[in-house]
Amino acid sequence: MKEYQSGDIRTFGLVGHATSGKTMLAEAMLACSGVLGRLGSVANGTTTSDYHGSEHNRQISIHATPLHTEWQGKKLNLIDTPGYMDFISEALASLRVCDFAVVTIHGVDGMGVGTETVWRYADDFKIPKVIVINMLDKEHTNFDAILEKLRAQYGNKVLPLAIPVNPGPGFNQVLDIMRSEVMTYEANASGKYTEAPAAGEHAEVVKGYHQELVELIAESDDSLLEKFFEQGGLSEEEMRGGVHAAFQSGQVIPVFATAAETNVGVARLLDFVAKYGSSPMDRKSVTALNANDDEVEVKVEDPKAVLYVFKTMNEEHVGEMSFFRVYSGVARTGMELYNSDRRSSERLGQISVLNGKNREQVGSLHAGDIGAVVKLKDTHTGNTLCDPSLNVRLPKVDFPRPNIHVALHLKSKGEEDKVAQGLAALHEEDPTFHHLVDSELHQTVISGQGELHLQVAAERLKARYKVDFDLAAPRIRFRETIKAKSDSKYRHKKQSGGAGQFAEVWMRIEPVPRGTGIDFTQSLVGQNVDRAFVPSVEKGVNAACNEGILAGYRVVDVKIDFYDGKMHPVDSKDVAFQIAGKEAFREAFMKARPCLLEPIHVVTIKVPDEAMGSVIGDLSSRRGKILGMDSEGGFQVIKAQVPAMELYQYSTALRSLTGGRAVHAEEFDHYEEMPKELEQKVIAESKKAKEDAE
Repeated sequence: MKEYQSGDIRTFGLVGHATSGKTMLAEAMLACSGVLGRLGSVANGTTTSDYHGSEHNRQISIHATPLHTEWQGKKLNLIDTPGYMDFISEALASLRVCDFAVVTIHGVDGMGVGTETVWRYADDFKIPKVIVINMLDKEHTNFDAILEKLRAQYGNKVLPLAIPVNPGPGFNQVLDIMRSEVMTYEANASGKYTEAPAAGEHAEVVKGYHQELVELIAESDDSLLEKFFEQGGLSEEEMRGGVHAAFQSGQVIPVFATAAETNVGVARLLDFVAKYGSSPMDRKSVTALNANDDEVEVKVEDPKAVLYVFKTMNEEHVGEMSFFRVYSGVARTGMELYNSDRRSSERLGQISVLNGKNREQVGSLHAGDIGAVVKLKDTHTGNTLCDPSLNVRLPKVDFPRPNIHVALHLKSKGEEDKVAQGLAALHEEDPTFHHLVDSELHQTVISGQGELHLQVAAERLKARYKVDFDLAAPRIRFRETIKAKSDSKYRHKKQSGGAGQFAEVWMRIEPVPRGTGIDFTQSLVGQNVDRAFVPSVEKGVNAACNEGILAGYRVVDVKIDFYDGKMHPVDSKDVAFQIAGKEAFREAFMKARPCLLEPIHVVTIKVPDEAMGSVIGDLSSRRGKILGMDSEGGFQVIKAQVPAMELYQYSTALRSLTGGRAVHAEEFDHYEEMPKELEQKVIAESKKAKEDAE
C-alpha cells in the first residue's frame, strides 16, 4: 500500500445518535472511492463495518470499526462507531484518536440525545465537527427544521454547504453552496453526478449562505477581516483559502445533505474532507506525562514513535487485536516499544490497516495514521507504547460510570476461575464494563451502560470461555437499624461435660444519626466483669451486625453500651462473652423498633420535551421524588431520587418510553427507611431463601 505522510492523512469518526445511518454513510464513502463495487446493506448483514455476528443478529453497530480509503490523493481513516449509548465507550475511545468528527443526524427524527453526547465529547477533545443530515430520501424529512434547531442551539456558525433540492422518496438533487451548482446524482448508487449552474431561487439561496460563509471566514482571521472591510468582501480564492482555518477553529461548522443508502451527496462530503478536513499537522502536539508525572509535549514531527492503543478486542481466528494511532514518529513492523502503563516491553508484529474484517499488511505508518497489530503480550485499551528512551504516557479517556447492574449465577460449580478470567478480559477490552465479587451479598455483579451492553458482554463470555450462567436481578444492599432505645440482659451458660461456659452481658442500645455506623462503648463499674472481656463482647456485637438480624443485612447507625454483667472465675472465657454479647445485642435490637433501610440513588435523565410526561409518570410509579428540572441543549434534564430496588433494567424501560431518545445516569446518594409493606416482603423473601439454603 502507498505510504502516506502526516499532512495527507484525514482521520475522523462517524458519530451520532443510533439509527442515523452512520454505517451506510461509511459504506457509501467506500463505494464512492472505489473500494466497493456495490453498496452493502445493514438489513442483509453485508456492510463492510458491521461484520460481527452480534451486529448481524441485531442489525445495529456494536463495535467501532476502522476503515480506510483514498480521495483526491488523501488517505481517509474513518471509524464507524455505534450510536446506542450502551456502547458509548466505542465512540468515546474513537473520538480520542480522531482529528475531527462527522456527526450524522437523522433526516426525519432530527437530533437525538446521542447527538448531544458525542458533540460534547468532541468539544472535550477540542476537535472540529462536520454535520451530515442523512436519510433525506425518507418520507417526512425536514431538513429546514433540523437546520433551524441546530443553528438555534449552536449558533449561525452552523452553515449549510449543501441543501437538498427534492428531499423525500426519489431525492437525487443537492444545491452546492460553495460551487453554486445543482448536483443531480445517478440512480445507481454509484455516487456520480452531473452539475448545472444554480438559477432562480436556488441562486438566491446560494447568494445568502455564500455571504454568511464569507463573513464567518473573515471573522476567523484578522488579516481576512481587514481585507473584507477594505474590499467589501473576499475574493473566491481568499474565501476558499480561509475555509480550512475557519473549520479548524470551529468558526464554521459545515452541514451536508445526504442519502447514504442511495449514495446521494456523499461525494461532495468527501471532497470537503479531503480538501479542508483536519490533518495531524493541524494538531501538532498532544500533552503527555513523563516518568516523573511532569507534562511534556509529544509532537507530530518528533522522530521517536509514540502510539496510543484506543481499542482491543478478541477477533475469531485472529486473536487479540490492538487498534492504535501513531502520535509521533513512524510505527514499523518488528520495532521494540515500551508500554509505559504496564512497564513492559512490546514488539510490534505485522501491522495492518483495516476495512472491517479485511486486513491489509503494511510495513510502516506515519504520525496521525491508524493501524492494528495482533498478539501483543501485555497491552490493553488506553495503554501508551513509545520509544524505550521516552517513557511517556498519553492521557486515558474518562469513561462514563455504569448505570445498570445484574447478578451472574453459574449453573455449575468449578467454573469460577474461568469466569473471573473472562470478566477481567472483557473489562480490559471495554473499560465501561465492570464486575465485582460482592462478599457481603455473596454474588458476582456485572455492570455496564445498558441492558443490551450486558447481553452482548454475556454472549461474548459464554462463547469465548465456554461457561454457562444465568443473569438475574442483583440483591440489593439493604441495611438494618432501630428507631427506639432498648436494653437486654443475656446469660450464656453451658454445662455439658468438660469445661463449662458462662457469661452474662447487660446492654443498652439507641439509634444514632444516619451514616454514623456502629458505635460500641462500655461503661462498666465495679468488678462484676473483667475488662479483658470487653473486646469479646464487641466481637460478638460486630458479628451480629455483619450477619444482620431482621433479614440478613448489615446493621448500621446504632450506639451500644455494655454497662454491666456477670462472670464466673473458671467458666468465663472469650467465646462465652462473644456469644453473650451477640445474643444480648440481638434481643435488644428486636425490642428497639427495628426497620430496614433501602439505598436511594440520584438519577439524572436527559429526555426530549415530548417524552417528559411519560418519564415523570414512570418515575412516580417507581416511588421517585423529583428534585428539579432544567433544559440543556434542546433536551430536558430531570433529577430525581429513586430507590435502588426500583431501578433494575431502568435503562430498558426508559428507552421504551422515549423511543431510544433518552439517557440516564445514576449514583448512590443515601439510605432511607423502607415502607412497611415492602419491608415485610423483603424479610419474608430473606427468610424463605434461608430455609431453601438449609
